[in-house]
Parts: sequence; C-alpha cells; structure tokens
Amino acid sequence: MRDTYRTFSNISEGYFTEQRSKFISYALPVRTPEEVKEKVDTFRKQHYSARHVCWAYMLGAERAQFRMYDDGEPSSTAGKPILGVINSNELTNVLIVVVRYFGGVKLGTSGLIAAYRAAAQDAVAHAGIIEKTVDEEITVTFEYPFLNGVMKIIKEDNPQIIFQQLDMDCVMILRIRKREAGRLKEKLLKIESVKIT
Repeated sequence: MRDTYRTFSNISEGYFTEQRSKFISYALPVRTPEEVKEKVDTFRKQHYSARHVCWAYMLGAERAQFRMYDDGEPSSTAGKPILGVINSNELTNVLIVVVRYFGGVKLGTSGLIAAYRAAAQDAVAHAGIIEKTVDEEITVTFEYPFLNGVMKIIKEDNPQIIFQQLDMDCVMILRIRKREAGRLKEKLLKIESVKIT
C-alpha cells in the first residue's frame, strides 16, 4: 500500500481562451466533500455572471472518492476532462474548478473537451504540487506515573502530538505515518497501564 500521495500546497489559477470564450481555472487542496461544496459555492458567487462553473475533485490516499460536474455543458465535456487532468497528474485531495464566460461561439463537443482540459492543465501548471504521507491517529491513555516511559518512546519515534491532557489519567492523541504506526503501538503497549484506541 502506498503511504504517500500528491496534492496541491496552495490555490493556483489558470486561464484559457477559445473563440472569445474565457475559461478561468482554479486548482486547490481540499479534504472533504463539504469543503468542496463550500469552495464551489464561493467561486459561483465570485463569478455570478459566468455561464458555467464546472468542476471535478478526488479525495483520499486511495484516490477512490471522486466526482465531476458539467454545470449545463453537454455531458462529459467539462467535468470529465478536468478529472482526467487530476488523474494524469496522480493527484488527490484536490479540487479543480473551471469557470466559463461564453463568448458567443459554440465550440462543439471536441472543442469544449480540449478547452476545459487546457484550462485545468494551466491551473495545475501554476500549482505547487507536494507529496504528503498517509497518517494515522492513535489515542493513548495511561496513568501519570508512566509518563516518562511514554515520552521516551515519543521522542524516539517522533509522532506529532495533536492533543495531550496530563492528569492522574493521561490522554494523548498522536499522529504518525501509517506504516510506522504498528511499531509505535507495539512499543507503547509494552508500558504498564497504556491503552490504545
């Protein structure tokens, strides 16, 4: 199983014109379908006079969750070529939106596919693409007297501490690269009173 994936580091813009139609594209990182909806709504408001706001997204390290939307363009002429750009660049946790201002000339099916693809590619070309690790979150509970032992392992394996509550009963939420999670759990469970969920 791959434990890395390619995504965008920030939002970028692209642009393409064909027969007086303007295609403005945006490529950005996203994490959930709710975030996708929120971003698409924002672009729709920003470009309220545009004829079409088409998009595609892909989520998850396995790249299994995706959707595309033609927004009134002929079926598969907008969302599908945008998704194709995401696939050909092996990206995930990304959204690409292409806004079309109609220029008065119909482009035909092949013209639309080429224009949406080119606009999406231009946004990707301007984007910072980064590689991220697939991480796992581990919740560790233990009694306070065993804190030193737990901290020693944390220092060795270097997971990110997302949350900690240090009382008589301690709770820590740790984030670590998925392939290293098993080893970390194993080491922590050797300490008396440690429970992992």
